[in-house]
Amino acid sequence: MSLDHLSGVFGALADPTRRAILARLADGEATVGELAEPFAMSLPAVSKHLKVLERAGLITRGRTAQWRPCRLEPAPLAEASDWLERYRHFWEGSFDRLAAQLRAEQRGSAEERADG
Repeated sequence: MSLDHLSGVFGALADPTRRAILARLADGEATVGELAEPFAMSLPAVSKHLKVLERAGLITRGRTAQWRPCRLEPAPLAEASDWLERYRHFWEGSFDRLAAQLRAEQRGSAEERADG
């Protein structure tokens, strides 16, 4: 996945409404009307969110007669997850170092109280 495409995926995921739409689509296909039900917004507003998700490759829209179902496309999410995974060792190492530093400071404080 190119960085520009990855930027589009993360940009699409930055909005809580779009994340909620993706969560709903993880349960199966849905129409725009079905996707709009839990939100206090117009159908055109939901459609704008869907266009962002579609441009990012996170959803596709089909056509079956008059029914236009939206469906989740998981590949871009997997690619974003893979990109983030490369930094997990850094985060975990940082948290481990922070925890060690906090333990050392707590020991030092406890020793100072005992000496005081």
